[in-house]
Amino acid sequence: MIVMNEKIQVLNIGIDDCTAKEAMKQTVEYMGTEPVSVIELVTVDTVMYASEEPKLRESIECVDLVLPGEKEILEGADITEKRHLQEVEQRTYLRMFLRYLHKNHFRVFLLVETEEEAEAFYQYLEERYSGIQVAGMAKVSPTDSADDLVVNAVNGAETDCVIAALSAPAEQEFIVRNRSILNARVWLGIGKGENPIYRSRSRMQKMVQFINHKIFKREIEKKRKKEMETAVNAH
Repeated sequence: MIVMNEKIQVLNIGIDDCTAKEAMKQTVEYMGTEPVSVIELVTVDTVMYASEEPKLRESIECVDLVLPGEKEILEGADITEKRHLQEVEQRTYLRMFLRYLHKNHFRVFLLVETEEEAEAFYQYLEERYSGIQVAGMAKVSPTDSADDLVVNAVNGAETDCVIAALSAPAEQEFIVRNRSILNARVWLGIGKGENPIYRSRSRMQKMVQFINHKIFKREIEKKRKKEMETAVNAH
């Protein structure tokens, strides 16, 4: 068993502090074991949402490996090591994992929210990682949870890995509800923003992301100030 590094706390959300290589070693181990292991790439949006929503925070606490999906999360925990920040920015872990699935011809099931997303994702994998066998795809609505249909589709496809590109908290809640009945080795939750269709963000989306990151930094500063005041008062 690989012992992971300590968790870092960002707005009271525990995130595994490890390099892409360490995370990949752990993932390979998960692929050789049952039942399903859960990996989540979390974004600034998810962390902010979870800091206000105890239910989502609990869902994230049940995850085996929680990885930062944006470098701002590491910066929020005062991690300044250039290589570490670069790995997150360049999505090194995700690329390594997709290469690994491609090389070993693993069967993957995709969970998305729209037809358009499904098409874009499928095309992306075909073009760059053609060794991955897409065993199936299903649309998961953030509001209407038709879990039975999705779980039956995944289990019927003899899937090695489920890749979920869904919004928070739908993504995390789905795996918490269905973890015990899902026949797959690994669940990788990458969030809606990691779907290739969103890589070329519109000006509006970039603006929203910029504002969210500003709010996130402000929240981090507020929390630090509060902690310092508490420490001073304690002495």
